[in-house]
Amino acid sequence: MAQKYEIDTLDYRILTILQEDARRPFLEIARKCSVSGGTIHQRVEKLKEMGILKGSKALIDYKKLGHKVTVLLGIHLQSAKDVSKVIKKLEKLPEVVEVHYTTGNYALFTKIVVMNIDHFHKFLVSKLQVISEVESTESFICLDTPIDRELQLRP
Repeated sequence: MAQKYEIDTLDYRILTILQEDARRPFLEIARKCSVSGGTIHQRVEKLKEMGILKGSKALIDYKKLGHKVTVLLGIHLQSAKDVSKVIKKLEKLPEVVEVHYTTGNYALFTKIVVMNIDHFHKFLVSKLQVISEVESTESFICLDTPIDRELQLRP
């Protein structure tokens, strides 16, 4: 029978350190936490098994690669039953980087990253508005992202 694992202050400390730099070596984390490298390794593996730690990724400045426009896009559907079908179609569009199934005015709220306004226009006309289950959309062009951070974890 599997043991129930309780997240403790050490786990929260490990997660916080990994949020700052996911590539930080286990031995460096161990020194900061005053425990052994083996302890850090075991804790990280346990956090992965539990699905709390889902991996690591590089943070890329898309603007420096030419993707200069970010759009938040609300999507109204023809019918609420179509949400899964539309999500599967959105997954295939490389410009779509986030999809949220929401309450409120929109069934789906998405984040789109494109090269420029012309690219966004082509995306709307040739990729999004051709999805028959999409009734209408509302676009919000991001002018700036003054806050972009991870949630501060507390035990």
